[in-house]
This record gives sequence, structure tokens and C-alpha cells, in this order.
Amino acid sequence: MNELKNILNDIPEKFENEIFDKIITSENFTLERIISNGHNSPENFWYDQEKNEFVLILKGNAIIKYDDGKIFKMTKGDYLIIPAHQKHRVEETSSEEKTIWLAIHF
Repeated sequence: MNELKNILNDIPEKFENEIFDKIITSENFTLERIISNGHNSPENFWYDQEKNEFVLILKGNAIIKYDDGKIFKMTKGDYLIIPAHQKHRVEETSSEEKTIWLAIHF
């Protein structure tokens, strides 16, 4: 816990599935790093989460879609607060560079 780390380091060159690294977890709060590389949500799959989620793109880009049709095209520095139970999915992430997300569930 008393160790200096860099959120943009330790990223594998190749990986099949998205990587979810939990950094901090508690009963009401989770901070995680997500690494994507051309990943998207499975067809007809919608996240429906119990907690609010703050997502920030640190590198790369992504498209998030709500079940009401609203689309968010996110690039480096963009963030979105997804309310609890707002059904959403990841339509696309960059396949040209890895997308690094910071996600907070609260």
C-alpha cells in the first residue's frame, strides 16, 4: 500500500480480454483501472449496475451507449458519470492504441 505506482505502466503488449485492475476497494467505493484494446460489450448485453460509476479516459478512446440511444464518444481526458441502474454498454474502444480508463464505483 505504501508503494509508488504509475497508472500508465505495467500494460501488457497483447491480451485477449479487457483487464480490470482493482486499486482500492471498500464497501461503498471501488477504484479500478480498465485496459481495453478494440474491446466492446457483447451483442445485446447491457450493464445495469447497483452503484454510480465515474469513468475517465486517460488514453485512447471509447464509445458508450445508453439504452435510450444516447451515445457518448469519449477521448483522452473525457469523463462521464453513469447513474446507478442506467443501462449502458461499451460500443467500441480503440484498436489502434490501448484505451486506459479510470473507473470509480460509488
